[in-house]
Amino acid sequence: MPLHLFEGALYIERQAVNGLHLWARHFDQVTVMMPVSATAPAAGWVPLIEHQQDLLRVHIEPLPMAYRPDQFLRALPQTLKRIRALISQADYLSFAIGGLFGDWGAVSCLAAHQMQRPYAVWTDRVESEVMRQSQERPRDKALDQTTWRSRLRGKLYHRPMAWLEQVVIERAALGLFHGAETFQAYHGMCRNPQLVHDIHIAEEDHISDQALADKVADVGGNRPLRLIYTGRAEAMKGPIDWTTVLERLNVLGVEFEASWLGAGEALPQMQARIKRAGLSEKVHFAGFVEDHAAVLHALRQADLFLFCHKTPESPRCLIEALTSGTPILGYEGAFARDLISGQGGGVLVPRGDTEALAHEISELNANRSRLAKTIVKARADGLPFSDAQVFAHRAGLIARHLPVGPSQQGKRSQPLLRPGWDAARN
Repeated sequence: MPLHLFEGALYIERQAVNGLHLWARHFDQVTVMMPVSATAPAAGWVPLIEHQQDLLRVHIEPLPMAYRPDQFLRALPQTLKRIRALISQADYLSFAIGGLFGDWGAVSCLAAHQMQRPYAVWTDRVESEVMRQSQERPRDKALDQTTWRSRLRGKLYHRPMAWLEQVVIERAALGLFHGAETFQAYHGMCRNPQLVHDIHIAEEDHISDQALADKVADVGGNRPLRLIYTGRAEAMKGPIDWTTVLERLNVLGVEFEASWLGAGEALPQMQARIKRAGLSEKVHFAGFVEDHAAVLHALRQADLFLFCHKTPESPRCLIEALTSGTPILGYEGAFARDLISGQGGGVLVPRGDTEALAHEISELNANRSRLAKTIVKARADGLPFSDAQVFAHRAGLIARHLPVGPSQQGKRSQPLLRPGWDAARN
C-alpha cells in the first residue's frame, strides 16, 4: 500500500494504520518500507501526522514509486543500497510481493537471500495469474472491460512475474499466504508454507447474538430479498456478471433490493446496464464509503453477499460478510470454499455461471427458512476471524520459524500470542 505525498503532507490508507498498529503489538519496533506516490490520495487515505500516537513503535521508510521499467532502473541502485542497510539492522524479515518492475518486496527478498538472511514472503493474490487474465477477452464482446494497453501488458508481463514469484518463494524460509487461493497456488514452491489471513474486523465488530436473532426473525417476512457487494468496481471483481445475475433474477420474478458499495472504472457501465434493464429503483450504487461502521451496518442488514470474482485472490470482503451474519453466494474458488467449509455459510457455483448463481439465489429466496439457517451458519463460519487474532497468528509464525537477527542473539523475544486462533480454525 503506497503513501501519498500531497501538498507537503504524507497520507496513509486508514486500514494500513490499523495493520501497523497491530504489528507493533508483537515486536519492539516495526520498520515498513512503502512506495510514495506524488498523486492526490483517494478517499480512505488520512494524514499520517494524525496517527503518530498509534504508530509510536513504527518507522516508515519511504521508497520511490517506480512501476515503469525506466523509473525502476533509475531508482534501483540507491534504493537497493537502502534496503540492504535496513535488512542488516532487522531481526526478522517479512516482505510483501506482487508485481514486476517496482516490486520492492521482491527486490528485498533477493537482497536478503544474497545476504544469507532468512525471510518470510507474504502475498494475498496470484498476481501473475491476475496479469495473465488481463490479456484475455471475454467471448461476449459486450462484457469486455479491458484496454489494448492492459492486454499488451498482460501478454508481456505475466510470465516474468510468475518466474519472479517462484524465485522469491522458493528461497523464502517461510511463506505467509493469505487465504486458500494463494496457498493452493504457491505452497508447492515453498519449504514452509502457512495459510494465514489479513483482515481488519475487530471482535467487537462481529454481529451480536441479539442482532443475529433479529436478522433471522426479519428474513422470514414478506419483503424483497436484500443483496449486497462491497469492493472495487473493477473487471477482476466481475461487476458485469453481478449485474447480469440481477437481470436474471428480475426475469425469474424475484423481488430484491441490491447495493454495490465501492467505486471503480466499471461503475458507469454497471449503471448503464441496470438502467437499460429497468432496475434503477432496485439497485443502489453507493460509490466509495469511507465510514467502515456504515459498511458493516449495510452488511448486517443484507440477506446475501453476492460476488462474482474472476481471479485467484483472497478478498477480505467475504470474511467481513460472514462476520456480519451474511451468507456468501458467488463463484467457486479455494478461498471462498475454505471460508465456509466448517458450517456451510454460503453457496458457490462454477466461475462465470451467472445462470446457476441466479438460480441459487432464487431458491434461497423461495425458502426463507433455509435462508435463515444459512445466515446462522455464516455467522458461525465468521467467528474465528478478527484482526487481533490474525495478526497475532502471523507474528507468531515469524518468530517461531525465522531465526532471530544479529542484534538480538541470545535474547529472542516471542510475540504475545492471543489464544484461540489455531483452536478456532481446527
